[in-house]
Amino acid sequence: MTAIQKNIEASSASYSASFTQGHLALPPAKKYLVLTCMDARIDPARAFGIELGDAHVVRNAGASAVDALRSIVISQQLLGTNEVVVVKHTGCGMLTFKNEDAYRIVGEKLGAEAVEELHQRKLDFLPFPELDEAVKADVEFLRASKLVSDSVVVSGWVYEVETGKTRRVV
Repeated sequence: MTAIQKNIEASSASYSASFTQGHLALPPAKKYLVLTCMDARIDPARAFGIELGDAHVVRNAGASAVDALRSIVISQQLLGTNEVVVVKHTGCGMLTFKNEDAYRIVGEKLGAEAVEELHQRKLDFLPFPELDEAVKADVEFLRASKLVSDSVVVSGWVYEVETGKTRRVV
């Protein structure tokens, strides 16, 4: 067992020893979803005031709405959420490369067969060159999608990893 696995096991034992919230309903109580980046410097619950059971939190590289669409549809259509909060952040790794760079690095580290698979899957790593514009683009993508109800409120934000502050973009 790795050190990470041992930590998960020990932390789970400690957490579950005093856990009292197993009664919470499956749908989020406050009926919203937060889409944010997988960056380890972001603690969505603390930064955005989310209590256990309040909201769905979807995390992926760059807080990509395109990448999260499946989860957003499930959250809304099956579990009743009616608001999406998109939160990207300063210092995001997605600002630092282009698709060609990612393909090249995969080739260097994993070889030609891995690059061929990237091409077969037409994988887009969804990098972006400008933070605020990327927030606006993801919000517009969700608002324009026929898979997201017109009644769903969609807003876009930037979390500052340097200060812990969050500011509204759209």
